[in-house]
Amino acid sequence: MSGFAFEGFLSTPQMLAVFGEASVIQSMMDFEAALARAEAAVGLIPQAAATAIAGVCRAELYDVPALVAASGRAGSLAIPLVKRLTDTVALFDAQAAQVVHWGGTSQDVIDTGMVLLTRRALALIDDDLSALNAALLALAAQHAGTPVMGRTLMQPASVVSFGFKVLEWAAPLVRCQQRLHAQAARALQLQFGGAVGTLATLGEHGPAVAQHMATQLGLPPWQGAWHTQRDDWVALGCELGVLVGALGKFARDLSLMSQGEIGELAEPTGAGRGGSTALPHKRNPVASMVALAAAQRTPHRVAALLGAMGQEHERGLGNWQAELAEWAGLFISAHGAVHALAEAAAGLQVHPQRMRGHIEALQGLVSAEGCTTRLAGAIGKPEAQRLLEQLSQQVMAEGRHLRELVQQAVQADARLREAVPAAEIDRLFDPDHAAQPAARRTQEQLARLQPLAAQLAAARPFADAASPTDPTQQEQA
Repeated sequence: MSGFAFEGFLSTPQMLAVFGEASVIQSMMDFEAALARAEAAVGLIPQAAATAIAGVCRAELYDVPALVAASGRAGSLAIPLVKRLTDTVALFDAQAAQVVHWGGTSQDVIDTGMVLLTRRALALIDDDLSALNAALLALAAQHAGTPVMGRTLMQPASVVSFGFKVLEWAAPLVRCQQRLHAQAARALQLQFGGAVGTLATLGEHGPAVAQHMATQLGLPPWQGAWHTQRDDWVALGCELGVLVGALGKFARDLSLMSQGEIGELAEPTGAGRGGSTALPHKRNPVASMVALAAAQRTPHRVAALLGAMGQEHERGLGNWQAELAEWAGLFISAHGAVHALAEAAAGLQVHPQRMRGHIEALQGLVSAEGCTTRLAGAIGKPEAQRLLEQLSQQVMAEGRHLRELVQQAVQADARLREAVPAAEIDRLFDPDHAAQPAARRTQEQLARLQPLAAQLAAARPFADAASPTDPTQQEQA
């Protein structure tokens, strides 16, 4: 995966390394080492055998590309891995080689390896998501009352505040993080059941071995095999899909507000960021691009996971394998999106004067709803609605400001003249006044979201996810 140029630039080196070939092999080796140690702990195999097996469960000792290449013919990456591990153990301890992978099955080692990798992948996503949420919530607080055009169906509607708009991006992301934490706690489980899920080979020692393994690998207490019970696992993938969709919403709005002729926002600048090979003036919104690319691809991956759930009997044929092939890509895209947007949010350039200018350029039309509501108190809503529709058409036809036309209409109608002071009409067209309801809603939501986001950021449930024998960690060190 990491060798694909057009995949790599839409993600991060860290996430590509998590699902790189050496990392996948190491996660499976971690399973084999834990299995041997657990079996020694309950007396199923000698301690010396466990030491011999665990001592060579290191990916750097093996020809990783050769193992991956052999998996196609074998039908499973676990088969050549266990064979090569057994051969290597035999070089040092022929007796220990007899108990390599004792009681396990291919799906046990692969699924558990994917659980370990997924925990590391979630750690990367969770850290960047915490940073993104913090940046957005701070931005919302800073601009709680900054007027900006509210747009519906891609057309100008009424004035809101920029802080209110930012919370439209942040609130779903905070909720996504909360759900990811909860679903990961259910999904990140040891897979261990032997050939058909019963641990029959290990007899009465099976559950104890499983509990020892779970403890070693930092996973919750073993609840049983889930070879073809994919509900919790796929639900985690679905939650990640929802997160990417929420990131896509933010990226879509950010890209639209960053268009040159709009210019209300701009992504951070820097050497080599967002340039063009032909147009020196361009500032391409590359963070939005990465997130939108992820949002474009993720639904198909999630659909593939859901489609693979109908697995046959006690071991799936083709569907489990399809799920495995989609899983890494889902996380690779997701981290690319959240990492890019976290960087963009931290340095986002906000242009309040451009926001105000777009409001004023509409000659008061965005205040039509507020005027209707105010005049309705004197002449009823149907008549007020008809009046404002007529005046709005005049604005577009004559190029006059709606405030002027409303003032004339009020002076011409005794009912309105008595009920609506001139100063109040002016206030209806004041963008700061119009943004006040949005500012109040923003403060109310911030009071709820800021403590929750801080709590989620502090939790860091995946912080200790790195494998002690992870080759990528050793390279970084």
